[in-house]
Amino acid sequence: MTRDPDPVLLTGASGYVGSFLLEELRARGREPRALVRRPGRLPAGVRECQGDAVSGAGLAEALAGCRTAYYLIHSMGRGSGPAADFARRDREAAVNFGAAARDAGVRRVIYLGGLGDERAGSSEHLRSRAEVADLLRAHVPELVYVRAAMVIGAGSASFEMLLHLTRRLPVMIVPRWLDTRTQPIAVRDVVRALADVGERDDAPAEVQLGGADVLTYREMIARTAAVVGRRPPLVIRVPVLTPRLSSHWVALVTPVESGLVRPLVDGLKEEMVVTAAPPPGINDAPLGFEDAVRAALP
Repeated sequence: MTRDPDPVLLTGASGYVGSFLLEELRARGREPRALVRRPGRLPAGVRECQGDAVSGAGLAEALAGCRTAYYLIHSMGRGSGPAADFARRDREAAVNFGAAARDAGVRRVIYLGGLGDERAGSSEHLRSRAEVADLLRAHVPELVYVRAAMVIGAGSASFEMLLHLTRRLPVMIVPRWLDTRTQPIAVRDVVRALADVGERDDAPAEVQLGGADVLTYREMIARTAAVVGRRPPLVIRVPVLTPRLSSHWVALVTPVESGLVRPLVDGLKEEMVVTAAPPPGINDAPLGFEDAVRAALP
């Protein structure tokens, strides 16, 4: 069964996944409004609503009359404050947005988080995403929590990190996360699934998304090298290498924003594999890893 998701509010529309989702929704004939802190950065014809989830400013006006809202807000260690501040900012934003969505009568909130053992795992970033889901659900019972592994696409911080490590380093010294399994997924498949769950009347409370292949980081490095026509780097696994040291050398050889590197490296320690397949009709035929990488290359 299908539902009409309109009117739709999209947060994070100028971000990586959000920009692709904006295109997908418009291609489906939707006219989403976008919550933005700085207007004027989105394509012509998109209705921009100025606001900020952390402060709560503008949320009531942006959500007024909406049936569906996409919540794609993640601090991810950005900013000049202490690294732990991102969890506090995400907590405040989730409470403000959830309360405003409830007061506006929003029927469904769709939130994008990550795969992995978010609650018991060692990654503060993943634990924060689980907390955000709980806070949103406390305000809006019809929360669809979409959880994805590493997103493969041009502009994805985790993919850019993988690509530049593969291209630039002849030798890599890495800790145990080299052999952690993950299920990388093409950004195309993520945004299609996000759009689909907005239109389904029977969308489940949680949707796990992964690509066609389950791989270790070692295998992703080798397959990426084959796609880009380079010899795979010599990879040496060491028993002890702290996330802080890993983050430093990753930041030195990749263009990924330094504030993003530490939470990304922390997340690599956690296995990110689909344990409950999504219902039929959602992510039925995801791309394989090599095809996802080819689609992401310029």
